[in-house]
Amino acid sequence: MATRQRIMRIRRDYNRWVADETMEDYALRFTAESARKWSAFRVANTALGSISFLALEAIGGALTVAHGFTNSIAAILFVSVLIFIASLPICLSAARAGVDVDLLTRGAGFGYIGSTITSLIYASFTFIFFGIEAVILAAMLDSFFGVPLWAGYILCAVVVVPLVTHGITFISRVQTWTQPVWLVLNILPLIGLLIAHPDWIEGWTAYGGQHGDNGFNLLAFGAAVSVLFALITQTGEQVDYIRFLPPRATQKKWVWWGALLAGGPGWIAFDVLKLLAGSFLAYAGLQAGLSVAQAVQPAEMYRLAFGTLIASPAIVLAVTAVFVALSQIKINVTNAYAGSLAWSNFFSRITHSHPGRVVWLVFNIAVALLLMELGVYNTIEQVLFIYSNVAAAWMGALVADLAINKPLGLSPAGIEFKRAHLYDVNPVGVGSMALSVIASFLAYYGLLGALAQAMSTFIAFGVAFAAAPVIAWATDGRYYLARKPRAAWAEKSSLQCVICEHDFEPRDMAYCPVYTGPICSLCCTLDARCGDGCKPHARLSAQVMTPLRAALPDAVIRALANPVGSFMVVFLLFSATVGIVFLGIRAQAPASADLDTAFWKAFFVFAVIGGITAWALVLARQSRLVAQEETRRQTSLLMSEIRAHQRTDAALQKAKETAEAANMAKSRYVIGISHELRSPLNAILGYAQLLERDNSIPERRRDGVRTIRRSGEHLAALIEGLLDISKIEAGRIELYRDEIRLPEFLDQIVQMLRLQAEAKSISFTFDAPPRLPSIVHSDERRLRQILINLLSNAIKFTRAGGVTLRLRFRSEVAEFEIIDTGIGIAPDDLARIFEPFQRGGNSHAPSTPGVGLGLTITKTLAEVMGGEVTVRSTLGEGSTFRLRLLLSGKAEQPVAEERRITGQAVSGRPARVLVADDDADHRSLVADLLQPLGFDVRLAADGAECLRLAREEAPDLFLLDIAMPGMTGWELARQVRENLGLKAPIIMVSANALELAPPAEGQHHDDVLPKPVSVAALLDKIGDLLGVTWTFADRALPAPSAARLSPSQAANLRHLAAIGYVGGIRERLDALEAEDPEASAAIAELRGYISEYRLDAFIAALPEEEA
Repeated sequence: MATRQRIMRIRRDYNRWVADETMEDYALRFTAESARKWSAFRVANTALGSISFLALEAIGGALTVAHGFTNSIAAILFVSVLIFIASLPICLSAARAGVDVDLLTRGAGFGYIGSTITSLIYASFTFIFFGIEAVILAAMLDSFFGVPLWAGYILCAVVVVPLVTHGITFISRVQTWTQPVWLVLNILPLIGLLIAHPDWIEGWTAYGGQHGDNGFNLLAFGAAVSVLFALITQTGEQVDYIRFLPPRATQKKWVWWGALLAGGPGWIAFDVLKLLAGSFLAYAGLQAGLSVAQAVQPAEMYRLAFGTLIASPAIVLAVTAVFVALSQIKINVTNAYAGSLAWSNFFSRITHSHPGRVVWLVFNIAVALLLMELGVYNTIEQVLFIYSNVAAAWMGALVADLAINKPLGLSPAGIEFKRAHLYDVNPVGVGSMALSVIASFLAYYGLLGALAQAMSTFIAFGVAFAAAPVIAWATDGRYYLARKPRAAWAEKSSLQCVICEHDFEPRDMAYCPVYTGPICSLCCTLDARCGDGCKPHARLSAQVMTPLRAALPDAVIRALANPVGSFMVVFLLFSATVGIVFLGIRAQAPASADLDTAFWKAFFVFAVIGGITAWALVLARQSRLVAQEETRRQTSLLMSEIRAHQRTDAALQKAKETAEAANMAKSRYVIGISHELRSPLNAILGYAQLLERDNSIPERRRDGVRTIRRSGEHLAALIEGLLDISKIEAGRIELYRDEIRLPEFLDQIVQMLRLQAEAKSISFTFDAPPRLPSIVHSDERRLRQILINLLSNAIKFTRAGGVTLRLRFRSEVAEFEIIDTGIGIAPDDLARIFEPFQRGGNSHAPSTPGVGLGLTITKTLAEVMGGEVTVRSTLGEGSTFRLRLLLSGKAEQPVAEERRITGQAVSGRPARVLVADDDADHRSLVADLLQPLGFDVRLAADGAECLRLAREEAPDLFLLDIAMPGMTGWELARQVRENLGLKAPIIMVSANALELAPPAEGQHHDDVLPKPVSVAALLDKIGDLLGVTWTFADRALPAPSAARLSPSQAANLRHLAAIGYVGGIRERLDALEAEDPEASAAIAELRGYISEYRLDAFIAALPEEEA
């Protein structure tokens, strides 16, 4: 399974138009409650500004002229009731949720990408009706004042732009200022006309249209319904304003509902009056002698009506011009505003870019202007019929989801609009809309009969309305939400977006796993890098491929996925779309063989163009996928180094679990009893250190005590080695920066391994440069472990010859070479020699104990320390392991001579130390160590006794074991701090090194100390925590007993000490004692300094050089 690509956060800075919400008006996002600052009346009044569009009068007049009074009025009343019922749930849901019609559609059955189709439908509605209104005004300017149409189009388009740039803020002012004037100019001429010609009312109601039949005709009624039903899309424009209604809880109930009904579905009531007015005015125009074309023109209608009130033709012309211009501006600011929102939503999802709502405002007006200049609106009637079917299908699916699915629980309650929480396509809305479009087109093109053709728009709405609940029930509503929002966020007032770093209300935020933080809906919409990492199952590609994989063989799926298959799919879709459009156009034309030939030629031309376009799209997509895959691969390679140790540890863990389960059990058992091993070892080492400090111990016994201590330290190192395996398994290797006295350090290792080599009767050679740095920095224990592992392996597999340790230094980089003359390693084994649980496959190799972890641990430790281990070998001749490691040096400083602590340099009450440990030997050891130094030591065997003594004695220091019966040391430390309120320092002591960690904030201890306890380390910590001033035993300089040595002998020993060659010093002292037995006393004292690695005292004891 591929890991999710990590994407670095890059702060998104929006341009001034997007950042300014006064201009942006919350396009693409939830309308924040803090932004709903206008009164309910003002919002409703702004929404009602859309009723001013004169296309209503034109439609009402055209329907009356075409189908007569009875059919047109019946259609107007029927459609108005249906639109009111359909608009109510849409406006109510939008007002409650604070979303525009696009965001509402997303959450009401269409999905994130599915609603892109409806955004395009809605945007088309806005520029179509913008153009219709502008054409009406331009025609009036041409007819009344002689302004050329092309200039009138530009004027009508440009004048709207500055009124809409600042959204509802300025539009609400425009509508408030113009509403009273418009109402007066709209009502007065109608009253004047009715007063002047009251008899026309009777004639109007009896008017039968151009066909002269005023009876009800179902076909005529259906045709009128199809035209009128396109107005339902106007509900979307009402929603774009209604979303600014103040929250319901902040308003009186009747005020809020009144504003909602008036500004929302109530628009259709006002439109009915205007449709009726247009119907009557058209009849009046015909009665006044106007032509049919003039009678259905709104400008001519109102010029006739104003003429009944005003005698002067010039004033009538002027007043009519003012009224038409005012009506056009009032409706077109709404068309332009709604179009800017629709295009913003459409292009933001297609391009993942949003230059600002103002840019799309200009774009929407430019499209309308282009269509006007090209004269498209002169032949737009057929397009409107088709558009009406598609719009009705959208609204039918939307209303069904809001009015049926949500109340019945077929879809989730509320409106979810964020990309992060939605499926790309919801089959409820998209599927029902597709079914209704197919059914309505079949009806529209006459395939279902004449009546169905007349009622095609109503069929579109009805099929979508019926299909949506069925699909929601069939899919169990699972395609509404890809994931649920975080419930805990609802309690917060605001959250900061990790991308744009602005604060937004929780409803506008989603958690992004790719950017690992909250992200606002706008930044989420515009992000093109995340690949929908939060919902991979809800992407369009996944939704398409899942059913295809279930239905088609794998071979077919692979064929469709390759570039040729993708090209065929895109090309066929394009060709089918063009073919359907051509069929629709051809169906409206008369039968003609020449016309058929022309259509086929046009189709093939478009097919060629479509093929080229499809191939370009497929190649571009393929290139993008390759680039994305390359980016992911490069990112994976760049991250691989960071994850290298994690993968190594995981692989080692898995290998041990599968290949060496029994050995793992044994290892874990040994680690588990390490606590029990450390406890007695603690007593051994502790008392060995005490005896070593005791001056009463004879000198001849001191070597034995030192042997006991060194053996104990070696045993402790073995236990640490077992713990190292556990730490490597758990990935918890910790490195320390120690000061290593390199000559002494190397001599210890050389002397230890030389004994092993001598036991096998092979030679051991140490080859080092003449001068080595006295002090280097590294992890001493890990470096010792690496060298001992490599040298032990070399000795183990060498039967004859010898082993050589060679050291070279270059620019603080140490290069160790371990060369042996052993059996060597086969070439096949070299590749896996460092893998866990792997041992050489040489059948002639001696049988040696081991589980195959030594070299694995060595290589891992070397790499963790920043070095490397390499090997070269020849089978039968030997091997050379090379370790390269940075050992940074330190300026040489005189070594402070270690002095033995004898007590404290203070008077008064001795410091009281309370020791809590279930091990009696450890308690006795600490008491024997501290009491001679002037401490008052109190002992407790468990936590309860420790708490009792703490209350009674008020100790100055606590030494607490971690693993005690009844109460752990951690709990005991907490009670000492919280329950007793004691501030005395606490040192935690444990035999389990895995339990120890330096104190962190909020913990109750001051320091940690592992068992076996180092006396020097314990005294150093006590001195630091209690501020003790120690007293030391005087250590006299060595007596000049070494004066028996000759100057040349002393000079030779001084040279060996200067280079730190302790092994050479020991060999030379043995030779001198054999030459001069009487010098044994002086040599013994010099040997004592060397055994303690006190090279400064050794040099001081040598005779001075001759001048």
